[in-house]
Amino acid sequence: MITRLSRHRRLLLLAILLVSVLALAATIFSSDGLITRLLPGRDHTWTDMEARGVWRVGLDPSFPPFEMLDEEGKVIGFDVDLARAMASTWGMDVQVVALGFDSLLDAVVAGKVDSVVSAMPYDPRATRDYAYSSPYFEAGVRLAVREDSPIGGVEDLAGRVVAVEWGSMGDMVGRRLQREDIDLELAPYAGPDEAVAALLDDPSVNALLVDNVTLRQEQGAGAAIKAVGPALESNPYVIVLPLTATSLKEHVEQALATISDTGQMEELEDTWFGAAP
Repeated sequence: MITRLSRHRRLLLLAILLVSVLALAATIFSSDGLITRLLPGRDHTWTDMEARGVWRVGLDPSFPPFEMLDEEGKVIGFDVDLARAMASTWGMDVQVVALGFDSLLDAVVAGKVDSVVSAMPYDPRATRDYAYSSPYFEAGVRLAVREDSPIGGVEDLAGRVVAVEWGSMGDMVGRRLQREDIDLELAPYAGPDEAVAALLDDPSVNALLVDNVTLRQEQGAGAAIKAVGPALESNPYVIVLPLTATSLKEHVEQALATISDTGQMEELEDTWFGAAP
């Protein structure tokens, strides 16, 4: 009799446990968007964006002209306009989330933002942790010359004087070219503005090695200098996405291609840097 009662109790307890588990499972899987998150291979970042109609973009507003605060404390800049142009191709709005630069990647992992659009350089060491878009701006070192210069590339630098900012990446590239047996003379200056001024005002200076952000800013301010040849040290700016955001990455690539093909990317550069020569 005792054995039969014990068996009945065990069966009753098992039945109660099974009902509880089923009820809990039903509650979990009925939660908004949770099934999507648990299914392998699904991009919940894009699904959540579609549901909100908003692309949450993280950036650090301390790097003009890409991102900065205006007089009213509103975040503006090249990256802000780029994000809005991209989102408009999806029929979405943009929510700008201002963060410190060191917190941007953590915000992607934590799901606080959907992407980072903040003049973020491509880092091949982090490709197992994040997804990157194609480059939208090349910030690397360029060889710049006066508009009327006959110099067409590094092959024409033998016997020439090249201005650089002391200790900059341009300085490092110049020293590398010297090691590659290009007989050029480096003229170091304290800052990039002084190096640009030397190219413009000193007839003995024939060329300049400078990052493309500085070059575009100087061109926009009216400096009669031009870049020749490709970037000598690449530093592309990219959009950072969650590693699993495959659908979002496809939409980002499509939007960047559209903006480039329609001339909007060039218009953004002219707006925030000024027109190039």
